[in-house]
Amino acid sequence: MRIVIGEDQALLRQGIVRLLGDAGFEVVAEAADAPDLVRKVAAHKPDVAIVDVRMPPDHTDEGLRAAITIRRTHPRVGILVFSQYVETRYAADLLRTRSGGVGYLLKDRVANVAEFADAIARVAAGGTALDPEVVTGLLTATRHTAALDALTPREHDVLALMAEGRSNSAIADRFVVSERAVEKHISNIFSKLGLPPSDSDHRRVLAVLAFLDER
Repeated sequence: MRIVIGEDQALLRQGIVRLLGDAGFEVVAEAADAPDLVRKVAAHKPDVAIVDVRMPPDHTDEGLRAAITIRRTHPRVGILVFSQYVETRYAADLLRTRSGGVGYLLKDRVANVAEFADAIARVAAGGTALDPEVVTGLLTATRHTAALDALTPREHDVLALMAEGRSNSAIADRFVVSERAVEKHISNIFSKLGLPPSDSDHRRVLAVLAFLDER
């Protein structure tokens, strides 16, 4: 799997390169600012671009804007953005691109090699990988809580894992229940939130987050 990394902190960037190499990924290019990242993605056409949200020159949202540009011009390239903080607006902006192969992780998550590698693989495959803390922030940010309050505690937990991009089998493994039980929970969630069911993992993530974003 070929990866381009956009991160302006040299030590962190080199650490990620070494970590990814040890995990079997190939880093084909590195960029220290957003314009260079866009150029290198265009030149190398990687499977995934890993992008820091805040990059030079202003360290605000340059990385995110570069990620959205990459998604628009190279829709087959997966986008995994990461940040030091939970910034739900940036996560929502990225998810509004309405296509698979996107993720948002906190930088602390990079330290867990297995989780980081799994997130990259899911994004490369067209899935979604959202940090649990980002999901919590998105759920908390909703202004109308009546529909969410109707969910049982287990349905809340299932909804959070759905929004992370987890499959039914992964959710079943997490709770040590059958997939049929998970399907029942999801059916109840869709019903209570007024959402149509969907066979697409990414579409159902978008549907849930779109609902929460619009409330």
